[in-house]
This record gives sequence, C-alpha cells and structure tokens, in this order.
Amino acid sequence: MKITSISRKLLTRVLSFYFVLTFLVTCVQIGAEYINTKKHINDELQTLEKTFSSSLTRAVWELNTQQAIDIAEGLVAIPMIKGIKVTDENNQVITQLGANASLSDTQIKKADYFNINAFSDSLFGHSFPLIFEFSGRTTKVGSVTLLSSNQVIFNRIEVGIYFLIGNAMVKTAALMLLFSFAFSQLLTNPLNELTEQINQFDMDDPEASKIHMVNYEQNELSVLQNAYNNLLSELAKYKEELALAQNEIIASNRKLDEQNLMLEQEVARKTSSLSTTMLKMERQQRELLTQQSQLKEENKRRSITEKTLIDTNKELKSSINELNKAQDRLLESEKMAVLGALSAEVSHEINTPIGVSITSISYLADLLTELNNDIEEQKLSKRSLEEFTQNAGQSVALLINNLNRASELISSYKQVAVDQTSDKIRQINVAKYLDEIIQSLHPKLKKTNHRIKVNCPENLDVYCHAGAISQIFTNLIINSIIHGFDGINRGKINIDVHMNNKDVEIVYQDNGVGVTETQLPLLFDPFFTTKAGKGGTGLGTHIVHNLVTDTLNGSIQAESKKGHGLTYIINFTDMQ
Repeated sequence: MKITSISRKLLTRVLSFYFVLTFLVTCVQIGAEYINTKKHINDELQTLEKTFSSSLTRAVWELNTQQAIDIAEGLVAIPMIKGIKVTDENNQVITQLGANASLSDTQIKKADYFNINAFSDSLFGHSFPLIFEFSGRTTKVGSVTLLSSNQVIFNRIEVGIYFLIGNAMVKTAALMLLFSFAFSQLLTNPLNELTEQINQFDMDDPEASKIHMVNYEQNELSVLQNAYNNLLSELAKYKEELALAQNEIIASNRKLDEQNLMLEQEVARKTSSLSTTMLKMERQQRELLTQQSQLKEENKRRSITEKTLIDTNKELKSSINELNKAQDRLLESEKMAVLGALSAEVSHEINTPIGVSITSISYLADLLTELNNDIEEQKLSKRSLEEFTQNAGQSVALLINNLNRASELISSYKQVAVDQTSDKIRQINVAKYLDEIIQSLHPKLKKTNHRIKVNCPENLDVYCHAGAISQIFTNLIINSIIHGFDGINRGKINIDVHMNNKDVEIVYQDNGVGVTETQLPLLFDPFFTTKAGKGGTGLGTHIVHNLVTDTLNGSIQAESKKGHGLTYIINFTDMQ
C-alpha cells in the first residue's frame, strides 16, 4: 500500500498557496508600474505641447512648411516620440513622420484635445490644437498629434519587472527551504522515530515497549506519546488481571469437575425416584381428564346461562324503551292536565262577568220596553226620560266592564294555551308576556292573598319558544301556590328579568317554606314531590328542567333553605 507523507502534503499545499499569492501580487505590481509609466509619458507629451505649441502655431500661420517639418523632425528624434502628424485648419496634412506614417486617416480617430487615445494595439498618443492669437482674437490654424508606443513603456519598466520577478523567485525559494527544514525537523523525523519505536512493540513485555522520544516541547506528538504509553500501562495491568483470572478459572474448573461427579450421583438417585413420579403423574393426568370433562359440561351450562342473560337483557332494553315512552306520555299528560285545570278555572271565572252582562242586558231591555210603552201612550215625561238615561247608563257601564274583563281573561288564556301546545319560535315582549301568563292564572290567585311582583324592562324583546316560557312560569307559580305557600296566608313571588348582550337571566324567588338540604338535589328528579299521596305527581319541576335545558338550550339552578323560600336561576340565549 502506497504511503502518503503528511509533511510533504502539507508543504505542497502551503507552497502552492504562497506561489499563487506571490504570482498575483507580482502581476498587480507590474500592472501598476505600467499604468504609472504610461501616465508619466502622457505628462511628458503634454509638456512637449507647451514647449512646441507656439513655434508650430506661428510656422503654420505663416505657411512656413519647412519650419513645421523641421520642428516635427526634431520631435520625432526624441526617443519617446514614435510619430507626429501636423494638419492645417482644413485637416490637410502638412507633415506626417514616424510610426503613424503607415496609418490612414480613417484609422486615426479624432481625439479630445487633452486626453490620451489609443490609435492601435501598440500606439497611443496626445492631440492638441494650434491656436493663434491676433489682435485679441483666437483662431485655430491646425492641430498636432504626438504618438508613443507600449514598447517605450516596457523599455522603461523592464528593469523593474526583472527585479520584481527575481525578488518573488528568491522569496519563494527561501520559503521552500525554510518550510522543508521546519517540516522535516518538527514533523517528519519525530514521526519516523515514533514509528520505529512502535514497530519494536513486545507483547510479552509492554512496559519495555514504551516510547521514549527526545522532545523538549509539549505538542501533539508528546500528547500522542503519553497516550500510547498510558495504553501500554493499561495493557500490562489487564495482562496481570488476565493471568489472575486464568488461575481462578483453573481452580473453578477443578471445583466444577467435583460438582459434576456429585451431580452424576445425584442424577442417578433422582432417576430412581423419577419412575415413581411418572406413575403419580399418570394418575394425576387421569384425574385432569375427568376434571376437563366436568369443565366442558360447566362451560356448556354457562353458555346456556349467557344466552338466557342476553335474551333477558334484550327484554330489559325493550322495557326501558317502553318506560321512556310512557314517561314522555306522562309528561305530556301532566302538561295537558295543568292546561285543563287552567281551562276549568278560566271557564268558571268567565261565567261570572258573562252572567252579570246578561242580567244588565235584560234590565236594559226592560227599560227600553217601558220607554216604548210611554212613547206609544204619550206618557213620556222629562223625569221618566232622565230615569231611563241614568239606569241605561249604569247598565251599559256594568255591561262594558264585565265584557272587557271576560275579553281580557279569554285573550290571555288563548295566547298562553296556544303557546303551550306549540313549539314555534317567535319574538315576545317578556314583560307583556309575563303579564298575560299571570292574567291567565288569575282564577287561582284571586282565591288567595298571594302577590306576584315582576321586575322586567318594558322594551325587552326576545326570540324564543314562547310555549316553553309559558309552561315554565305556569308550573313555577302553581308549585309556589300549592307547595311553597302551604300554611302561608300572604305569599310573595318576585320575578327579576335582565339581559346581558344576548343572554337572558331570570331569577324566580318566593318566600315559601322552601326545601331541606337533602331534598334540594332531588328537586328536578321525576316523580319527586313533597306531598306524596296528596295529589302531587312530582313532575312539575322535572318538566321545567327539561324545558329550560332541552327546549331553550339553557341552564337552571335551585337554591333554598328550609323555611326561607325557594329561588330558581334560569339562563338562556336569545335565539335570533
């Protein structure tokens, strides 16, 4: 396998990077020398312009062509000048000497008077006009173009280029020697020495194989040497432990042989008793088979019992469904019973104003008959007419009052009865609707001294199940009259209604006898009543709870203490 030298690889990379960097720096320096020299030549061309501009201008103005040619030849004789071209005001060539003689007019580009222009790949120059001043007036009499070349630049910077290249080569060579010596002394030789000592490793004597290098610095090689020596120390330690373990294994094998002998004797003894054990196992197996047959019979009986239980469970589910249906019918019957009782009370209540109205109409008819008789017999007097007017007015007032009373009862009962038998959602004015409910319950309330107070904003309009509201307050008021005010002559019922955004909160409170702490959790359970056997079905509060939670999608809570009345807190949301 070919071995790659780390020091040579590192030296190659470092020197390659240095060579590239040196090459780039040298190129930049040469470019800078070129640009600087070219600028100096341009400055010299401008200096020549200031020197010969006036003499050339006068020669061209005076049409002294020979003088212009002599001046041009003198300029071309300067080593920096490679060519010159002099033209008159009509761009006609007066003289053209030097390198530009081979260029045509189309090849020479018109230049700015004060800038350097490249006319070809190797030539560059400077153009300036010839201005003659006469009597304070200036006139352009021609132009001059001075040409130089890149060869002039290279001749001037040639020595500097050789010096830069030689300097770079000397520094590169010196750096190569320095790095080669440093890598050899600091890396290659110590690694070779380390490799030779590692190759002399003796497995039987690890301590004698430790590395001992002459290294006066704490570096990576010294760390490697210490790590290798520590590894050999650990290896020697483990070798000693291995020898001790081998001795222990030999002693354990000797004891194991003794144990094997004893085990063989024990196996022989156990084998003799194994036959007896086998006989016992056969007898136990027969007993297990008998028990297995018994278990199969038991499983069969359990399967029959399980099937019977499943059938019974189905019958129980059917019974529960029937009970739920019966409960629903019973709840509906309870609602209709309350409505029927209200109907009977309202019918009895309406009979009285209607009877009074009939009596008033009969009396008024008698008065009209007497009035007609007096008119026919011409016995009508002012006194009899006054008596007729007075009696008729009283009869009509009595008739109107009683008919209005009957109309109010019928209207209130009609609205409440229609709502209780309908699930329609409509907008109600809560204050007016509570008055109609209380008016429909007037037949029950007039027989008592109980009072109902309603605190509700007059402009509170809510979209809800009006029938549910009617049934809820009908049941709550009847429960207060029958149960809450038992033994109380003057009961008070307070109904507070207020609205927060779209949430309606109703607080119904009476000052009745209330319920005990043990009865309060059972208040909404079906068939729970405080007057068992006295006509109470125990469905009133259960119906109220179902109407609030199911129909209105709200919540209801009850609070009470024995002897301190009962409070219901109802919350639901406007359904608009």
